[in-house]
Amino acid sequence: MTHVPRTALLSAALSAAERGWSVFPLRPGSKRPALHSEQACPCTGPCVSGHRKWEQRATTDPDRIRAAWSQAPFNVGIATGPSGLVVIDLDKPKSQDNGNSSADAPDGAATFKALCERTEQPVPRTRTIRTASGAHLYFTAPAAVRLHNTAGTLAPLVDTRAWGGYVVAAGSVVNGRTYEIEGPALLNPLPPALLALLIPPHPSTTSPPTLTPAVARTGRAAEAALIWGRRNVRQAPEGTRNVRLLESARALGRFVAWGDIPRHVVEDAFQGEGEAAGLTAAECRATIRSALDWSIRTCRPRAAA
Repeated sequence: MTHVPRTALLSAALSAAERGWSVFPLRPGSKRPALHSEQACPCTGPCVSGHRKWEQRATTDPDRIRAAWSQAPFNVGIATGPSGLVVIDLDKPKSQDNGNSSADAPDGAATFKALCERTEQPVPRTRTIRTASGAHLYFTAPAAVRLHNTAGTLAPLVDTRAWGGYVVAAGSVVNGRTYEIEGPALLNPLPPALLALLIPPHPSTTSPPTLTPAVARTGRAAEAALIWGRRNVRQAPEGTRNVRLLESARALGRFVAWGDIPRHVVEDAFQGEGEAAGLTAAECRATIRSALDWSIRTCRPRAAA
């Protein structure tokens, strides 16, 4: 294991905390939290009112950070949820034999690039950390929806860390490799097209109106859903407009797939509502396209719906 001075790791922890990112100690040279388990909880100190896990104990308090890192050269963990981050983890394939990366299979960077090409967007530029086995792309999390961890949802060997997850911070060392910032340290929001793929299928309790099978067969169901969707976007409170646009467009995707309404009619209607609500034209286009693509791709046949 590469030796890293305790002061350097403390500096990495304080640097992350200065950005507003909640940190906690990881075992030296490891990705594992350096905190006691629930089974071994002493129910004292931070846990006097009950066991507190790493996400609850992560902090930006410099005094607590100095006290923790004075005990050992801990690696630095960033609790992504409390830090307002979504981190995309681009990994490398593992060989079945020895756990080493396989040169034959595409890695996470390649599958992520292919995903971006399919959704007609450039590979996003944002804060990038070179890891022991790939890269982490840091994004600011959307305020209107609470994202959680995913594994392979975006593409093979592409995972995400949000609420319930953490990442190893720059400056830490795992398997003898230092996690390092690559390129400019800019931090950008999660692109709408990726957000559309990460939000669960039913992000809101609001639902389109329920219609009888007889009405659905006439095609009026699509018209009613479009009226609901436009109103849903138009009445969205500030901070929820992109999510409302996403869910409304997703609700119409099945009708497009069934041939009940032309796609361009849906796109034009929601483009106008989204821009009127204060979203940019580019943001609207990306969200609507991603939402419809997802809904059409995952839509069940009409008879099974």
